[in-house]
Amino acid sequence: MADLGNPKNTIEIIQKYQFAFQKKFGQNFLIDTHVLEKIIRAAGVTKDDLVLEIGPGIGTMTQYLAEASRQVIAVEIDSNLIPILKETLADYENVLVINQDILKVDINQLAKEHNGGRPIKVVANLPYYITTPIIMGLFESHVPIDNITVMVQKEVADRMQVGPGSKDYGALSLAVQYYAQPYIVANVPPNCFIPRPNVGSAVIRLTRHEKPPVEVKDEKLMFRLIRASFNQRRKTLQNGLNNSPEVPYTKEQIAAAIDSLGVSPSVRGEALGLEQFAALANYFCDMEK
Repeated sequence: MADLGNPKNTIEIIQKYQFAFQKKFGQNFLIDTHVLEKIIRAAGVTKDDLVLEIGPGIGTMTQYLAEASRQVIAVEIDSNLIPILKETLADYENVLVINQDILKVDINQLAKEHNGGRPIKVVANLPYYITTPIIMGLFESHVPIDNITVMVQKEVADRMQVGPGSKDYGALSLAVQYYAQPYIVANVPPNCFIPRPNVGSAVIRLTRHEKPPVEVKDEKLMFRLIRASFNQRRKTLQNGLNNSPEVPYTKEQIAAAIDSLGVSPSVRGEALGLEQFAALANYFCDMEK
């Protein structure tokens, strides 16, 4: 089968099947062999690996992954792409295509069945509107993952790796950094895709921490506190927590918890790092004993 990293071959197959791009699936197909090779390198794919690919599209990256890995499981939500994938991946016996919504797939079961429960590598070119739920779903379900290497909107990649005090810093930065070490592999301009998106993209690799960088007694509570403090960015941390239906503590308890961090009562959530949010959650846990 022709290499789909070559734009001419991509256009031919799209025309042959009269494939219509669907806005609701955020479909932009990568047509740059250098970027494809960078993604494979960044993910560290070897012949021992099972790779889960989310959103294979017409199979461009799938071909590269199949060459590099032991097996690829590609999950594609758009049933119109399934006949195309049958053709473009016909030469690869180590690819399993699943026509389903990734958020409904039991990835733990796949890792057990196809990889003996060993950590898998995840590679994806994600539609931008669903990046966060997919990445957080993978981390929160405690699926055995070595790393996640994804193409996302440039500003989302920036948000994942910044620290306190910058305007891009928020709940996503904290959540990603709690579970993984983020590293931006490459910036990818719009002309590397068909059709061209309106924004720049970036490939980011999230390498799973063996154990989280902070000790927290209740991670769900910590994330509720984080969400509450960024829901209304303009407000102080104290007001954000007071106003949140997710935070069941009194004004006095919240004031005492913030005071225990040794920060000003008028501090904003965006000034706190992961350690401080963990300390806040631990304070409330201890208080309830």
